[in-house]
Amino acid sequence: MLPDRISAKAFAPAHITGFFEVHDNTDPLRKGSTGCGIVLNEGIETTVSCGERIDKTTIMLEGVEVEGNTIRTVIESLTDRPVKVECRAEIPIESGLGASGAGALGTAYALNCALGLNLTASKLNQIAHIAEVNNSSGLGDVAAQSLGGVVIRKTSGAPGIGICDRIPSREQNIWCVVLGELPTSSVLSNRKTVESINIAGRSAMLRLMKKPTLENFILRSRDFTVSTGLSDNTITDIIEAVESAGGIASQAMLGNTVFAIAREPETDEKITEALSEYGEVLKYKINTGSVKLI
Repeated sequence: MLPDRISAKAFAPAHITGFFEVHDNTDPLRKGSTGCGIVLNEGIETTVSCGERIDKTTIMLEGVEVEGNTIRTVIESLTDRPVKVECRAEIPIESGLGASGAGALGTAYALNCALGLNLTASKLNQIAHIAEVNNSSGLGDVAAQSLGGVVIRKTSGAPGIGICDRIPSREQNIWCVVLGELPTSSVLSNRKTVESINIAGRSAMLRLMKKPTLENFILRSRDFTVSTGLSDNTITDIIEAVESAGGIASQAMLGNTVFAIAREPETDEKITEALSEYGEVLKYKINTGSVKLI
């Protein structure tokens, strides 16, 4: 018998994909994407609670009950007990920052701790990845979020299955402007869009690997978003404004969000000013860490 209430808390970082290629597979452990992205220092903080006084599984985001299908799948993979999940978001939701993957990972790690399941990180990462791909909420975020840094996903699949590498990087600033929500599933359900994504993603990866640097990653990401037609006129305008200010920028995949870095530290203020013309400027850093219990 469980006590009246036991709980645990975990943090999982956000992740911005710059470009990608979809790889379908009947095995969810091998389904996913290749590509490259940046793990951020902020993300989702998840608290899970269970016990005799909790008789129904509920998922809360900022105090509001949500369906949370990806998180629900994680719970069902780990226990048949009712669980209360409370997520606190340090990042915008459905904006291309990997919130779904962060919530899935945080839930897996916290629930493993709360129930004393004694599962390894690799197993928990794979459970989160399977939940993502089965719910069409993400393809490669979990693989990157479980590592940290600037992650190159060289082959598709869950952590421990897909092969990843990293571009060495400082914990430098990343700026974002979110223009609105864009659910991942709404883009990936269009076959022609996916075909265009795959052609552009394959090209971007080949060009990145010839010069695997952070700057080249964002340049290849910019080419990707333009060639696929995923960027609208506003996003193109923002990218051009950042470049005029001395930075480089691209669109977060898949989201209605622009992310940017400075080519030189002295251009930080100019980039902030350029981005502020289009909305609230969110400032993060590259996170070289990963998921952690709190």
